[in-house]
Amino acid sequence: MTTPSPKRATLYRMVMPGHICPYGVKARWLLRRRGYVVDDHWLTTREETDAFKATHGVRTTPQIFIDGQRIGGHDDLRRHLGLSVRDAAATSYRPVLAVFAVAALLALAVNWLTFAPLLSFMAIERFIAIAMILLAMLKLQDVERFATMFLNYDLLARRLPPYGQAYPFLELGAGVLMLTRTLDWLSIPIALVIGGIGAVSVFKAVYVEKRDLKCACVGGSSNVPLGFVSLTENVMMVAMALWMLAGIH
Repeated sequence: MTTPSPKRATLYRMVMPGHICPYGVKARWLLRRRGYVVDDHWLTTREETDAFKATHGVRTTPQIFIDGQRIGGHDDLRRHLGLSVRDAAATSYRPVLAVFAVAALLALAVNWLTFAPLLSFMAIERFIAIAMILLAMLKLQDVERFATMFLNYDLLARRLPPYGQAYPFLELGAGVLMLTRTLDWLSIPIALVIGGIGAVSVFKAVYVEKRDLKCACVGGSSNVPLGFVSLTENVMMVAMALWMLAGIH
């Protein structure tokens, strides 16, 4: 019984002293994972890379060849193998869901460290406060970009543009104060105001005006659609403030 010949692929990728193409590394790993023997050709200089591109009429590297046929780059390889390719322009709830998941884990961790019941009203309080802090942190990565996106739908920011730049700091401050349960007289009004205005703004833009917008909730570079999750963020802030105002612990 003859042993079938191994599948072979040829990979051309940049491996230079100051740069190793990450997509080339990913393509090599993917080919090997799928059982290919990879002829790994390094393009070690800019001149060599430019000559390769000119010869094959391509604009980018890496380039993969299977059975003498050019497949293309890393994304083309994934399509050839029947794998999905991420669309960078597609909307996704993943960023904000990741924030909520991490906030929940941190709230449980804090309860564990302070010997508080894991499932309790205190855990919910801490979850909301930590979520506010994490969301503010993402906005603070690029305040100007966030504030610009915020102007698309926030009613107060439209009338008072500097409010968009102040918002991340207000959210961060309120979250820290709520987490530590200090200066309630300050954190409660802040949360009520920014959460209340935010909830009304999102509801008006999405459910009344039926506008298709991106949410600035996780920063200005996100593709999270404005809608239910955005409304939830603001409602949580208002609920937390009312909860504290009522003196429920």
